[in-house]
Amino acid sequence: MKFMKLVGLSVAAGIAAVIAPVGGVASAQEQLTLDQVLQAIRREGSEVSAENRQREQRFLADRNNQRAELARVRGQVAAAETESVRLEGLRDTNAETIAQLDAELADKQGEFQELFGAARSAAAELTAEVRNSQISAQFPGRASELQEVAQTETLPTEEQLRFLWTTYVQQIAEQGNVSKFTAQVAQADGSSQATEITRIGPFVSFSGRRFLTYDAGQGQLEFLARQPAGNITALAGAVERASGSGFTRGVIDPSLGTLLSLVVETPSPLERLAQGRQVGYAIVIIAILGSLLGVYKWITLSMTASAVKGQVRKQRASKGNPLGRVMLAYEAAQSKDVDTVALKLDDAILKEIPRLEGGLNLIKVFAAVAPLMGLLGTVIGMINTFQAITLFGTGDPQIMAGGISEALVTTVLGLIAAIPLLLLHAFASGASKRVAQILEEQAAGIVAEHAEGRA
Repeated sequence: MKFMKLVGLSVAAGIAAVIAPVGGVASAQEQLTLDQVLQAIRREGSEVSAENRQREQRFLADRNNQRAELARVRGQVAAAETESVRLEGLRDTNAETIAQLDAELADKQGEFQELFGAARSAAAELTAEVRNSQISAQFPGRASELQEVAQTETLPTEEQLRFLWTTYVQQIAEQGNVSKFTAQVAQADGSSQATEITRIGPFVSFSGRRFLTYDAGQGQLEFLARQPAGNITALAGAVERASGSGFTRGVIDPSLGTLLSLVVETPSPLERLAQGRQVGYAIVIIAILGSLLGVYKWITLSMTASAVKGQVRKQRASKGNPLGRVMLAYEAAQSKDVDTVALKLDDAILKEIPRLEGGLNLIKVFAAVAPLMGLLGTVIGMINTFQAITLFGTGDPQIMAGGISEALVTTVLGLIAAIPLLLLHAFASGASKRVAQILEEQAAGIVAEHAEGRA
């Protein structure tokens, strides 16, 4: 900015110097002004020169400081390289020392090295067994100590070897014992509760007739999400109540939990029914309606048959049963001739037949429709299966499991519904035919007696 001012003043002075000769003699005021401009130019030049010198001095000082800092950093780098060389040499020396000590240790250990190697291997195998065993619920903390023996890089101590031996003997002994103890059991809400537990070797554990499974990750027992059948839990309760000498019948899981886990994965009857989807529910509705109607007809026809048999032994007719109503029809027409009486009795029997056979055809229809609907569900399930194969291929069987389950479940439901419906129809139809036969026999006898009386 000062340089621009200096240039401006110089230009102004030049212009004034040019104008003065051209314009003639200048006034005293104009000459004084030009002198002032010249002095200002000189003053500005001095100030600029002084500022430039100061700036140059600052640049030189900064350069000297940077050179000093660079020298200091180079010294630090050189010291670090020297220290690195020293540490590398020390590392190599320590590695050689460690190798010599390892060789000396191996030479002094001799046959003990193989012995302790076998001990570490045995500790590793026992750790895997103990960690997943239900016996650890009664004796916690054994797996961590065994793991220290298995993973140690030095020779095991005498205490560690004794613990390994004791744990082996304890594991073997507890596999043949039935023990009762108190331990923490995981609850459904995530909390733990002290519970009295009965354990049969490493096979099963139960409390309150409910079976338990051992969670190796949490190190505690938890109840099975779904318990086995009632007869199995009853045997577990019998073992819990057993005391003293003698034998008590119980159940064990020889697979050490695999079979009990399958119980959880096995679908319940309601889950099986849900696999049949809409067709399965429709079959169940048909089975229920048909069964109710069949049982109702069977019971009512059986009661009617009993009433008819009772009427046979009575002379007085009653309106409460078919035979009584047929006899009342005869009494109303007994003054007629034989043909008329026979027609009246046939008419009375024909009126009773629809009452006896009412609903039987519907039961038969239900029995025929149920397996057909099961076949329909089978076809729908196979269609869904082939659609899944078309979309996803055959790499994952679970994708096809839904359609296959629907096909099989509906088939089973259709057969389960048809079999009892056919039996109920047969029983009810038989009862109806027996009553109709009695009515026909009694009507024939009445006609015969009436004919003899007329003769």
